[in-house]
Amino acid sequence: MHMNKDLTIGSPRAALWRFSLPLFGSILFQQLYNIADSLVVGKFVGENAFAAVGNAYEVTLIFIAFAFGCNIGCSVVVSRRFGGKDWRGMKGAVSTTFIASGALCLLLMGLGFLLCPALLHLIRTPAEVFDDCVLYLRIYIAGLPFLFFYNIATGIFSAMGDSKTPFLFLAASSTANIAVDVLFVKGLGMAVDGVAWATFLCQGVSCALALTAVLRRLKTVPHTGKVPRFSPSLFREIAAVAVPSILQQSFISVGNIVLQGIINSYGPGVMAGYSAAVKLNNMVITAFTTLGNGMSNFVAQNIGAGKNGRVRQGFRAGLEMVYLLCLPILALYLLGGRQLIRLFIEAPSADALRTGVTFLRIVTPFYLVVSTKLIADGVLRGAGAMRRFMAATFSDLILRVTLAYVFSALLHLGSTGIWCAWPVGWSIGTILSVLFYRRGSWHEDKQGGACAE
Repeated sequence: MHMNKDLTIGSPRAALWRFSLPLFGSILFQQLYNIADSLVVGKFVGENAFAAVGNAYEVTLIFIAFAFGCNIGCSVVVSRRFGGKDWRGMKGAVSTTFIASGALCLLLMGLGFLLCPALLHLIRTPAEVFDDCVLYLRIYIAGLPFLFFYNIATGIFSAMGDSKTPFLFLAASSTANIAVDVLFVKGLGMAVDGVAWATFLCQGVSCALALTAVLRRLKTVPHTGKVPRFSPSLFREIAAVAVPSILQQSFISVGNIVLQGIINSYGPGVMAGYSAAVKLNNMVITAFTTLGNGMSNFVAQNIGAGKNGRVRQGFRAGLEMVYLLCLPILALYLLGGRQLIRLFIEAPSADALRTGVTFLRIVTPFYLVVSTKLIADGVLRGAGAMRRFMAATFSDLILRVTLAYVFSALLHLGSTGIWCAWPVGWSIGTILSVLFYRRGSWHEDKQGGACAE
């Protein structure tokens, strides 16, 4: 158990920084998977292929939402058992997650293959990119088991306080993915299918390595009594965290798909500019979300150990961390937006360049706001306060989607109106998340498990 870290002892700030920095590195490499796909097709195939991968990406986020939900559900429950030194319950939670997630993955694969074209029609995917979108998504869906089981493995490592091992696997596979992307597209003359198969292969390898390592690690954890293969009570506890997390991420994905439908009506130039800018945006938001996940593990371990007072110290340390991350990104995106968009699209059209730069200028200053929300959400989820977590998330999302339509269509602000909806939704969601955090039971120093709703 040499790599496992007990987050319930020592300085909360130091524990959180040591745990979260590899998590942050991991998310940068995770983002490289899709960004590499877009970069390679944008450079070597063309603007339409780039728009196709960007359009397909919004649909893949639905599948990622389910994998992420399984990760965080397993991770929070395993963290509580790890913090409370309940090794048998911890192993039972792992086994239960594997079985339930495998069944869910098979169901999603079947639905994905059947409904893919209908979903692309629904978001008004232009005819010139439609076939490429379908091709990319079908290959992606074939690799869903790799996505699911890799995410569960990293969730288990995180629950045991080890964020370094998954970082090493992901760094290796993401770097390989870029090389294989270039080999398939430039070397073998493939197009959108080349980057999809590269992702499939590299995710497969990283999944196999992560599963092997996590099963070996679990063998070193002692326990007494027979470990249940599938425990209904543990399944309910995992589902209580996983289902709201899946709903949160899925609703965000569905919201993004609705937004993509509005954006698609402005044509391939605006689509390509948005695809480039939203990838830069997603990289930052995913980094904040991952640090929020680290906060969930920290909170779950400490609540499992009955150390509620450490939750408040952890929250303050988490805010320090995301604000320090925000400042250089703010400067980079505001000053270098034009160059960053050009990284994705070789010789972008005037429409694409203008769209991407405008999006970044409107949205980037509000990263300080949304990062506060995501750290507060991490505390709520780690403590099991899922109803509050859902209320804050859905308020933000519903506002963003509704206002995008109101600003762009009813107030005639065009595509710029869509981008203006982001800051408003984020600001109101953040106010709710912080209010819910301040009302939490961790403000009383008492023994306790999950926070009362």
